[in-house]
Amino acid sequence: MDREKEGRGGIGVLERVREETEHLRVRLKEELEGLRQDLKEPQRTQLWKSIFRVPHERTTPRNRTLAVLANVFLHLHPARINRDAVRYSYTWGMGGISFYLFIVLTFTGVLLMFYYHPTKVQAFRDILYLEHDVPFGRLLRNMHRWAAHLMVITVWLHMFRVVLTGSYKRPREFNWCVGVILLVLTLLLSFTGYLLPDDQLGFWAVTVGTNMARATPLIGHEGPFGPQLGMTPYNDVRFALLGGSIVDSNALLRAYIWHCIALPLLAAIFMGVHFWRVRKDGGISGPAPVMLESEMKPVRKV
Repeated sequence: MDREKEGRGGIGVLERVREETEHLRVRLKEELEGLRQDLKEPQRTQLWKSIFRVPHERTTPRNRTLAVLANVFLHLHPARINRDAVRYSYTWGMGGISFYLFIVLTFTGVLLMFYYHPTKVQAFRDILYLEHDVPFGRLLRNMHRWAAHLMVITVWLHMFRVVLTGSYKRPREFNWCVGVILLVLTLLLSFTGYLLPDDQLGFWAVTVGTNMARATPLIGHEGPFGPQLGMTPYNDVRFALLGGSIVDSNALLRAYIWHCIALPLLAAIFMGVHFWRVRKDGGISGPAPVMLESEMKPVRKV
């Protein structure tokens, strides 16, 4: 009897394994078929819809209305918003504060450019002249410096809030990637601005940062696979960042161009994409709307 029970138990286990194997085979076949369809029609995938705008077919009055209301240029403000999604206790207002600080930095940065020369001889003298001789020069410089520090903090808090509230999930995954790029650009703006006063703090900050770049994979001469690809101290990423082998006038000029032209333009472009995606993805994500007692309609009894 015991052997018979063991035999039946073994048969039951084999049947269970066979069923699970069949289930996995069917599921794998369905996933492969779905992947094949996605490759044939990538416009139907969630990744495509997350990156590119999906147009509304203008066949019905409702779709024509949606096309207008969802268009940022034709309808700047959203037609409807979730009341609870715009509470400061929920959003912290960090996205708007970060954008405001970027405007302050742009305005004060343009004014600072009138008194600054990106040369080793003149840069630090210009800072001293700005601090002691230009009317409100110290205020102007400190506004720019403290706004830069605050922007790094507010961008980080904004992304922290997005993580806490799950606002990076579908369909906002592409906008989350844009936000990560904006965080990197913010840090790069802060880093390149360190060298512009041409003082000891900026010199050693850039020295340490660019020395770390030597260990970058593939493009650093001390990084993985760098020597195999022909990277040397005279053609790797550190050499490109500094424009030479040491932190000198070439590095100062390159930091100035990156800080005042290239990085602000990139940040402005990605901010525009970021704001547009907020509208396209359904506005600011928020908790389920809470109805007031006065808004509740009485249920009709049939």
